[in-house]
Amino acid sequence: MQNFEQLLQKYAGFIVRIGVNVQPGQTLIISAPLAAAPLARLCAASAFDAGARDVRVDWSDDALTRIRMEKGAEEALCDVKPYVLRSYLDYAESEGGVCVLSLLASDPEALAGLDAGKVSRVNAARRKALMPWRSYTMNDRVQWSIAAMPSPAWAKKLFPDLAEDEAVEKLWQLIFDTCRVTGGDPVGAWQAHLDRLTVLQDKMNALDLESVHFESSNGTDLTVGLADGAVWESAASRSEKGVSFLPNIPTEEVFTAPHKDKVDGVVYGTKPYIHGGQAIKGFHVTFKGGRIVEYGAEENAALLGEVLDTDEGARHIGEVALVPASSPINRSGVIFYNTLFDENASCHIAFGASYPGTTRGGNALSEEELLARGMNQSLIHEDVMIGAADTRITGRTRSGQDVALFENGEWVL
Repeated sequence: MQNFEQLLQKYAGFIVRIGVNVQPGQTLIISAPLAAAPLARLCAASAFDAGARDVRVDWSDDALTRIRMEKGAEEALCDVKPYVLRSYLDYAESEGGVCVLSLLASDPEALAGLDAGKVSRVNAARRKALMPWRSYTMNDRVQWSIAAMPSPAWAKKLFPDLAEDEAVEKLWQLIFDTCRVTGGDPVGAWQAHLDRLTVLQDKMNALDLESVHFESSNGTDLTVGLADGAVWESAASRSEKGVSFLPNIPTEEVFTAPHKDKVDGVVYGTKPYIHGGQAIKGFHVTFKGGRIVEYGAEENAALLGEVLDTDEGARHIGEVALVPASSPINRSGVIFYNTLFDENASCHIAFGASYPGTTRGGNALSEEELLARGMNQSLIHEDVMIGAADTRITGRTRSGQDVALFENGEWVL
């Protein structure tokens, strides 16, 4: 690939300075698999150049994760020691504060074939142990961002007919393209993109919707009532200290909070849902009074069931997001087997927790106040893709007017 090193430097700089937006005096915590080491190093250097006080990297390894999940005792794997939580809170509570960056480069099927129930329970135990820290990101108390780079296993999953090095290069090109790095000016390209999303966000908020209705020829017929005071948001977020950041790179969505008890109908998945290193394919779920009362999948239905049984909130949804079929990720024609990308190729919903910021003033509300508005609470927040090429979405305003939002998978607002 021509100018690869230059593109990689621009990508890392954009992730740090615009994505997570490291501020002078902050500590940056990077979570990264070993395969993402080249990008993690560049991000660390960029963070120090931006004035970071320190950079900490928490490494992981797909192969070791599989070994532990396969051979380790479930009781031991679920025993998350207090120091793990404190290792985040100590930075968050210290002078200068913290921001966090997650770099993804994992094998989409790293845990394929393992006990789905065990994997789900171990993941749930870790999420539960880290809930006090999770509130920092869910409530945008700190800047946080997620970005990705290819790993050989991920690239070969997408392009099995190519040699490994060719597959990695092709996936790099896709990432640079969909993350608006290829043109050489990611900051300018992203600013124009953010402006477009902000216009759509503002139009949606001006409608004062009470619900949105999804229809597709695959059988989807779903009405999603919105939480009280629901606010439509798009790409950029702002921390409690007023620092702007991009949670997801890339991002194409305009999203808000459903009312946990006002979702009815059936919806069919249109892309694989990756959970715990395993793919759930051809799924559907049926809602009644906001709760999933029936579900199925062509592949890994048992794992889907484990996810939905994580806790009571897992059978309700905490997000509904609108993404046009013409998004760069979808136009690539590639299923990425990675939620960061696939959720930005398709309209989606999320099993589990709502983002407090998607209801008016929500980041300052208590759990009880959020529940009173219909905001869902759960240990999980799992995005699943439901948009199709012929998706039609109609909004119902609080005054009773129906407004066309999507026709044939595209915005018409």
